[in-house]
Amino acid sequence: MELFDALGINGKILLAQFINFAVLVFVLWRFAYKPILKFLEDRRKKIEKGVENSELAITKLEEIAEKEKEVIIEAKKEALNLINEAKDNAEKRGQELIKKAQEEASLVMLKEKEKLNQEKIEMFKEMKNNLSELVILAVEKVIEDKMDSEKDKEIIKKALKN
Repeated sequence: MELFDALGINGKILLAQFINFAVLVFVLWRFAYKPILKFLEDRRKKIEKGVENSELAITKLEEIAEKEKEVIIEAKKEALNLINEAKDNAEKRGQELIKKAQEEASLVMLKEKEKLNQEKIEMFKEMKNNLSELVILAVEKVIEDKMDSEKDKEIIKKALKN
């Protein structure tokens, strides 16, 4: 103690200052440092959670972008398939229509040929009838005019000329 007295240090005051300092450190620790440290720890956890969430969001966005690309590719494939199917169906339908038109044209041609043949047959019958009538008329004239062989020869010559 003599040493403390020689240096001008009072032990009671030093002890009181030490107790005051300890009380001050306890009060600051209890009411200031602890809430501040808790607030900083909570803030750090929120920041870490935000970083994790942002990383998850980035990962999910990348997955969504990949799925979107796959969906777009699939949609393009389906669209091309539909377009090709439509073209094929249109070509088939066109060929069917052409074939049907050709068949109808063939039927019309056959009917017209039959009609022409029928008309031809009727014309021949009519010509035959007319010819037979003409022959009958000619024979009647020949018989009327026929009196002798000279007249027969003249009539035959006229008929041959006509």
